[in-house]
Amino acid sequence: MKAAVIVFPGTNRERDIADALTLAVGAPPLRVWHGDADMPKVDLIVVPGGFAYGDYLRSGAMAAHSPIMREVVARAKQGVAVLGVCNGFQILTEAGLLPGVLMRNAALKFICRDVHLAVESSQTIFTNRYDAGQVIQVPVAHFDGNYFADDDTVARLEGEGRVAFRYCTPDGAVSSEGNPNGSIRNIAGIYNETKTILGMMPHPENAIRAAQGGEDGKGLFEGLTAALA
Repeated sequence: MKAAVIVFPGTNRERDIADALTLAVGAPPLRVWHGDADMPKVDLIVVPGGFAYGDYLRSGAMAAHSPIMREVVARAKQGVAVLGVCNGFQILTEAGLLPGVLMRNAALKFICRDVHLAVESSQTIFTNRYDAGQVIQVPVAHFDGNYFADDDTVARLEGEGRVAFRYCTPDGAVSSEGNPNGSIRNIAGIYNETKTILGMMPHPENAIRAAQGGEDGKGLFEGLTAALA
């Protein structure tokens, strides 16, 4: 599997993502600068976390109009798999590849801690190494992670099985107690219509080794490698 990681001014998780992919694939991914207009043929494009362009105007708004994003959008429409994590999720919504918006956290505070996620389905290229209903633990680090969409959009996401992960308590209860940022229906990650694009706020790349406090994020990268090999 060949992967490319997009790098913007202000990105701060590109090395973490590259490390996770290298561990899963056995070879490092390409790193593509935001100002480039093209990239080699790849099987997976990752838009990592950070604060692209300093989050000026609105998180992800400026990055969504960078030269490389035109190519990312074009490849995504051709069916190339795309993963957006944290700021990457924000960029994918701003670019129109995923519906909804990421607003300020309900408590109006930056959140940086481990959270629990309920896996909605194991039948995607991103989650095939997990079980439906499985609870995993990964960290979050965001100020604008409060996912919101209008009622019709949320109903469509639910009806089409496009919710990937939900915030939950350690025992798997999807409730306000397990929701760190106020996201509607505890949504932590969503897919596009064909489930080839995943946007998620938590950071699976920071939960791939025991030394990080857990390895629950490793399955996402191993599953992608197996599915796209």
